[in-house]
Amino acid sequence: MKTRVFSLLEKTCTGAPIQFAWQKTSGNYLAVTGADYIVKIFDRHGHKRSEISLPGNCVSMDWDKDGDILAVIAEKSSCIYLWDANTNKTSQLDNGIRDQMSFLLWSKIGSFLAIGTVKGNLLIYNHQTSRKIPVLGKHTKKITCGCWNAENLLALGGEDKMITVSNQEGDTIRQTPVKSEPSAIKWYSSNKTDDRSSTAENTISAIVGKKTLFLFNLNEPDSPIDLEFQQAYGNIVCYSWYVQEYSRGRRFIKIHDLAELRDMYAIINLDDENKGLGTLSWTDDGQLLALSTQRGSLHVFLTKLPILGDACNTKIAYLTSLLEVTVANLIEGEPPITVAVDVEPNFIAVGFYHLAVGMNNRAWFYILGENAVRKLKDVEYLGTVVSICLYSEYAAALFEGKVQLHLIENELLDAQEERETRLFPGVDDKFRILCHALTSDFLIYGTDTGVIQYFYIEDWQFVNDYRHPVGVKKIFPDPNGTRLVFIDEKSDGFVYCPANDATYEIPDFSPTIKGVLWENWPLDSSVFIAYDDDKVYTYAFHKDTIQGSKVILAGGTKLPFSHKPLLLYNGELTCQTQSGKINAIYLSTHSFLDSIKDATIADLRHMLTKAVLLKRFPDAWEICKILNDREAWNELAKSCLHHMEVEFAIRTYRTIGEVGIVMSLEQIKGIEDCSLLAGHLAMFTSDFNLAQDLYLASNCPMAALEMRRDLQHWDSALQLAKRLAPDQIPFISKEYAVQLEFTGDYVNALAHYEKGITGTNKEHDEVCLAGVAQMSIRMGDIRRGANQALKHPSRVLKRDCGAILENMKQFSEAAQLYEKGLYYDKAASVYIRCKNWAKVGELLPHVSSPKIHLQYAKAKEADGRYKEAVVAYEAAKQWNSVIRIYLDHLSNPEKAVSIVRETQSLDGAKMVARFFLQLGDYGSAIQFLVMSKCNNEAFTLAQQHNKMEIYADIIGSEDTTNEDYQSIALYFEGEKRHFQAGKFFLLCGQYSRALKHFLKCPSSEDSMAIEMAIETVGQAKDELLTSQLIDYLMGESDGMPKVRDILLCSGNYRNARDVLFSMYAELKSQKIKTPSEMTTNLMILHSYMLVKIHVKNGDHMKGARMLIRVANNISKFPSHIVPILTSTVIECHRAGLKNSAFSFAAMLMRPEYRNKIDIKYKKKIEAMVRRPDTSETEEATTPCPFCQFLLPECELLCPGCKNNIPYCIATGRHMLKDDWTMCPHCEFPALYSEFKM
Repeated sequence: MKTRVFSLLEKTCTGAPIQFAWQKTSGNYLAVTGADYIVKIFDRHGHKRSEISLPGNCVSMDWDKDGDILAVIAEKSSCIYLWDANTNKTSQLDNGIRDQMSFLLWSKIGSFLAIGTVKGNLLIYNHQTSRKIPVLGKHTKKITCGCWNAENLLALGGEDKMITVSNQEGDTIRQTPVKSEPSAIKWYSSNKTDDRSSTAENTISAIVGKKTLFLFNLNEPDSPIDLEFQQAYGNIVCYSWYVQEYSRGRRFIKIHDLAELRDMYAIINLDDENKGLGTLSWTDDGQLLALSTQRGSLHVFLTKLPILGDACNTKIAYLTSLLEVTVANLIEGEPPITVAVDVEPNFIAVGFYHLAVGMNNRAWFYILGENAVRKLKDVEYLGTVVSICLYSEYAAALFEGKVQLHLIENELLDAQEERETRLFPGVDDKFRILCHALTSDFLIYGTDTGVIQYFYIEDWQFVNDYRHPVGVKKIFPDPNGTRLVFIDEKSDGFVYCPANDATYEIPDFSPTIKGVLWENWPLDSSVFIAYDDDKVYTYAFHKDTIQGSKVILAGGTKLPFSHKPLLLYNGELTCQTQSGKINAIYLSTHSFLDSIKDATIADLRHMLTKAVLLKRFPDAWEICKILNDREAWNELAKSCLHHMEVEFAIRTYRTIGEVGIVMSLEQIKGIEDCSLLAGHLAMFTSDFNLAQDLYLASNCPMAALEMRRDLQHWDSALQLAKRLAPDQIPFISKEYAVQLEFTGDYVNALAHYEKGITGTNKEHDEVCLAGVAQMSIRMGDIRRGANQALKHPSRVLKRDCGAILENMKQFSEAAQLYEKGLYYDKAASVYIRCKNWAKVGELLPHVSSPKIHLQYAKAKEADGRYKEAVVAYEAAKQWNSVIRIYLDHLSNPEKAVSIVRETQSLDGAKMVARFFLQLGDYGSAIQFLVMSKCNNEAFTLAQQHNKMEIYADIIGSEDTTNEDYQSIALYFEGEKRHFQAGKFFLLCGQYSRALKHFLKCPSSEDSMAIEMAIETVGQAKDELLTSQLIDYLMGESDGMPKVRDILLCSGNYRNARDVLFSMYAELKSQKIKTPSEMTTNLMILHSYMLVKIHVKNGDHMKGARMLIRVANNISKFPSHIVPILTSTVIECHRAGLKNSAFSFAAMLMRPEYRNKIDIKYKKKIEAMVRRPDTSETEEATTPCPFCQFLLPECELLCPGCKNNIPYCIATGRHMLKDDWTMCPHCEFPALYSEFKM
């Protein structure tokens, strides 16, 4: 916004058009005239200060170069009116020429005034000397325009179409004709050389005929230039060689800045002007713009303010108009206060409760109340004030190399007179103060001699000073005064900490820096910015890092044009602009304070880097949570270590699962010694040299030695040990020697082993002596090394030294060391290499290596000493060689056979087989051929010598292939030996052929054949074979049933039961009535199978009931009558069925059974018969499932309905109607209550 300062309407300036002229340099006055014959002089605020009455209309007026004298010429007058701005008086000067004056202009250099007349005459007046130089006939017609240059050359143009150039004496130097009347003559510099430093105005420009721009170079008078514009552009109104540019329309003005021509700087609208605009003019400083209109009005606008502002903590004060200052505290949310001031200030300062403005040597103080602003006083200082600082109670003003500190309100303190004011420096101090600052506790200033002094206001004395090599020109303390940025005369920047009197150079500090602001956000107090006209640089002072305190550059932010920073708070920079406003800029280094959720990965990583640089770890944590990237977490964690933020580092490392480093940090987090803690953290970051320096500076310097030892930096460890712990040198030397030995540096390893010998620590010295021994051997001193190893108590050392000597081909010494170290295998091996068989024989009882025994055995066999050889072969477990020697040299086949049977050696079996073959013992030969897996040879031999039965018996007990079994079966098939053929067909899995042969067996082999047939069908699980066997057993093939034979002839009752069950299931599936005999036999066999289950489960009653059922059908078990009856007696006795036990015991006492009773039970059974006990537990009754008649639970024939009751497959008891289930596999009935168990 451009503020209208004042307006002069047409009533003020009677008539139109009006003329006006700004006072040069300062622009404090504006001379205005219209058609009322009066020149009015206004100040810059619109107040009329004086006026000049004229006899006619004003022809021209101009201010001299300093703005002290206003010259005016008027119609109908030969006088020149001169108004003095300093005295406010008007004088008249007679021109001495009787012509009417038409032109007037002051020179740029000196005090020369040029006056032209309507007849072309010229008068040059020197105001300083009052000398007048009339020049007649300069032009032949009216002089209309002209211009002075910086060398006091005067260019004039007139109606005679001529341009002349004259010096200050009026002499004509150049003149040139033009095509038409010239106007708007100007000088400018036109250099065609590369000498850019030359700024001489050597070229005249002028508008000719309102269509052409004429250029005339004094150095090239014969080559003038005419720049003709197209007709479409119209007449040339004006032009300017300008620093700034403006454009004008009918009712508005557009203002551009030449730094950014595309940007519109401001637009001023004049809605009340309807006749168009006239002329406009700036003050020299560009602050005020005066504009005349066609209606006769004059408007003055404020277009640019001096950028004056100050801040005290978060309170700011800034100039918002020429006579207005605004005080605001946006951070605290206080409403802005506008203060009207009495003068246009050159400086502004603000404190907690006061505002100061001033100019020259005076300052006006105002009290900033809650409801109103009150002017307090004005103070005159002893010189022109450069700057002033305020805080709560005191003000400090800098002027002419001095600082005056004084109370703002004297009545506030009941202080001594000496505490009211003080002038610095003292009388005896020979320096000038160049800069100063005021904090809550201190007055701080810097001098041209490089001294920065702190004056403590409370004690009214100096408390600190710092001496810099060169002068200090600017200082910027933080709000507490505990840290300070200063800029020296070399334009280098430093941070100074008075607490430890240390300075830290600011990196990449631009020499164009204008000022510095510290961050006012309490949690970020170590951040500050430095700014110049174009850019803001963000720095962070890191006080506590493992590398010590330092300043880092975090980044830069572009500063908009004409912005002056006033306040920095949490990354937001409040700036003052030329328009009298404030504008907030967000530093690019604090971009993470904006919304981070929508940022890209690249932006987030950039934000993380900035947040870490600024130690904004909570913000960095949030960014890492979004990135969720291990690299980002590591960056944050390492930065925490760098800044010694151990707790935050633990939190970060715990998040990414770094258990080891978390545990390490937990152990050191309580360390109070900063150097020791920093040393540990530097070690964690692998900066070991820094860690050592920090450890040495701590109260635990031994940590440096321990670190170097842990890192195996032995040279450094030895150097540290010499200074810190000389008693540790032997131990470090020993560890160093071990490493040197590993790397092959045996010379230095030997030296360090020797240095490591203490003479007091036995265990340590033994290690060093062992090292000496090994290194001596490696260095070629074999005698010393071997003797040392022999003396040493360590077996391992002897082994290692022996190995070294063995590699060096020193076999004798190596074997001796092995033997002394009780490494007999190695010793024997080395003795063998040197052919010392005698020594090998001595060591052989202690040798466990088969290889050595084998070598010794071969040697003895070669010497013909077979007994010793066979012993060695046995120790080496070389059984083939043992068997060979027993057969070939010692003639001991029995021993050879024994070894073959024991070791199952295939090659040994072949050798024994060949041996028996040579003897004609074909049976033994076949046996060992089979053992050696030579089945084909054994089979052929058995065929040739009719030993197939022997072969069959042998191969039946071996792990034989189906092919071998088939060969035997085919052989027996050819011999019509059906039982043998069937047996081997069964072994090779050919069940059909096996069953065929078993069913063809003669009656003499019938029982065994049926048993084998049952086994064959059981293994085959083939329905067809099962049907064949059932047909055979039922007698359908020959009309002779053989079911009874299954029980009578078969001792394998389980297989018999399975066969019967298969037959039963097959008949049932074919819906063929099952023979009752088969059903009864199946029931008896199944009951017998249940006996073992019941007895195993401890249910002797159920077992006894099943055995009673079997014993009642004992005739079906002719082969096992006595065992079954014996078992029945025992189980009945156990179950308490004494009468049943007596009955079956009496049966066993029959002569045909008595002698067959097992000795263990015979006497007990006999006693049972001699002393009978007829008591018996009555069997429980359950209902018949058909007629509900109650009968004993193991009875299967119902007396009531005469039905055969189905029995339970799990218990053998008859089925119950309400407790019925079926086995899901065989579909036999079962009692549900029993089956589910």
